[in-house]
Amino acid sequence: MKFANRVPRALASAALAMLAAPAPAFAEESAGGASILIPNMAEFIPALIAFLIIFVVLAKFAWPSVLTMMDERSKRIEDSLAEADDARAKATEKRKQAEQIVADARRQASDIVLEARKDAEAERSRIIAAAHDEAAGIIARAHENVEEERRAVYASSSATIANLAVQVATKIIGDRLSDDEQRNLIERYVNEAGSLNG
Repeated sequence: MKFANRVPRALASAALAMLAAPAPAFAEESAGGASILIPNMAEFIPALIAFLIIFVVLAKFAWPSVLTMMDERSKRIEDSLAEADDARAKATEKRKQAEQIVADARRQASDIVLEARKDAEAERSRIIAAAHDEAAGIIARAHENVEEERRAVYASSSATIANLAVQVATKIIGDRLSDDEQRNLIERYVNEAGSLNG
């Protein structure tokens, strides 16, 4: 409403300034060139009255609607600016939230990768430990198999050697050895051969 108060005052002061024009302005000049600029009183008064009537009609009917329209437009502009500020604030808040979400997602991805690395390292260690255990078991079984083979070979060779010894002794001594003597001879020979191999 500030604008509404200023316009009628400006028009009223302009009309008063025209009425208060100095009297010499209306006097006839002897010089012909300046009389064109000074209005004729017979034309000036009706023009002034018409101006005042138009001014009053405009001030009474047109200016209020113009001023109301301008106030409404000013209010719409202010509302639009307020909405724009609100939208900017919301956009800023949403951008901050999005940045926070992205930062959280990056942190979670980093945690997942770190956890996966830990799991992979633990699985690797477990596989290596299982391989070591399996290799140790294979080596132990191989040692057992070798020991069993050695015993079997030893037993087989002992029996073969005993038979050879009996055959050699029988040929050397002849048929004079009894079964008990052969058995004693074999056992003694096997014990001597075992003590040499041990």
